[in-house]
Amino acid sequence: MENFTNKNYNIPAELTLDIIGGKWKTITLCHLTHGPKRSGELMKLMPVITRKMLTQSLRELEADGLISRTVFEGKQLKVIYELTELGLTLQPVLQALCNWGENMIEMQNMEKENKISNL
Repeated sequence: MENFTNKNYNIPAELTLDIIGGKWKTITLCHLTHGPKRSGELMKLMPVITRKMLTQSLRELEADGLISRTVFEGKQLKVIYELTELGLTLQPVLQALCNWGENMIEMQNMEKENKISNL
C-alpha cells in the first residue's frame, strides 16, 4: 500500500479521494463489488476505457491494497481481479455514490419531462 503519511490532509475525505479518486478507479471498484472479474470483462463493462488506462487503474488499486490480482496458469493464462478485505470496506461508499447518481438521473429526467410538458 502506498504510504500517505507524508501528506498533510485537511480532512479525511482528501485521503479517500487520493486513493479512489479518478474516473476509472471508482468505476472499476463499483464493478468489482459485484464479484471477481477478468480484465476483458472489465473492458466490456467500460467500453470507452483504453487498455492502458484500465491496466494503470488496476495496478494503482492493487498497490493501494484495494484489489487483489490472482494468476491462474493453464493452457491459457487467466488473471482475476477482486476486492480485498480493505476494498470490501468501500462497498457502502460506492453504493452511496451509485444511489446519489441514480437520484440525479431521476431529477434530470423529471426536469426534461417538465420542459416537454410546458411546450
